[in-house]
This record gives sequence, C-alpha cells and structure tokens, in this order.
Amino acid sequence: MKTHEEITQVINKYADTVNRICYLNMKNQYDSEDIFQNVFLRYMTKAPKFKDDNHEKAWIIRVTINLCKDSFKNFFRRNTSTLDEVKEIASNDKEDLSYVREAVKKLPENYRNVIYLFYYEQYSAVEISSLLHKNVNTIYTWLSRAKDMLKDELGGDILE
Repeated sequence: MKTHEEITQVINKYADTVNRICYLNMKNQYDSEDIFQNVFLRYMTKAPKFKDDNHEKAWIIRVTINLCKDSFKNFFRRNTSTLDEVKEIASNDKEDLSYVREAVKKLPENYRNVIYLFYYEQYSAVEISSLLHKNVNTIYTWLSRAKDMLKDELGGDILE
C-alpha cells in the first residue's frame, strides 16, 4: 500500500488530468467526482510499480477511462437522467459560452478520448494507441473523423 505522502503527491500531480477526463466522459460534476475518488482509491489499493512518470500517468489515464466506461454499464446510470440534464432542459434561455467543450462532449466516446489525449495531453497517435490498446491507424482514423465532426458542428477550421 502506498504511503500518505505518495498518494498526496500523485493526487496533486494528476488531479487536473483526471478531472478533465472524468468531466469529458461523465458530463457532470457529481459523477466526475465519484470517478475521481475511485481512480485514486484504486491507485492506493493496487499499489502498482511504475517504470517512470510516463508509465504512471498512462496508468492513471487508462484507469480513469476504464472507470468511466464501467460507470455507463451500470443499469441505474443507463436508465436515469442526471440533474445537469434536467437543469439544461429547464434553462434553455441561457447560452453556454463553452461551445467547443460541449461539441467535444457530444462526440462518441472513442473520438472524445483521442481528441482529449491528442490536443490537451499532447500525446502522439502512437502513444495514444498504446494507451488505448488500439492500432495506430485506428487512432489516426478516429482523430480524423473527430476533427471532421467538430468542424461540422462548429463550422470552420477550428482545429488547424
């Protein structure tokens, strides 16, 4: 089991990354917070050994994505609406200024994840392929399709 200091350091180091991935996938603050806690709980209980910081970061990202996916498999999650969805319906008169983030959130899960990892985390397609255990050409295809979808949604060449 990891020491309190090690866990605190890892949380401080990767909190922003985990929060962003969680929010991007879960689309609401409360579910994101649950996944956030579970990621670091898993880190604490599994006590994995890492080759270096990149391996540790890749493990944290992979666990975060997997926990988000697992959350969607939950029967309760599939058959209910979130408070954020209800608020959104109730307040249609407010304009959301974060239209790019919203457009990315609308992408299918695979596209959403590769866009995040490529543009925000600055991973190369080769690195993303090893993180997601997919062929490199699949990653390039997903990036291309995601960019096309975002261009259609937002209009113009926003990602160039």
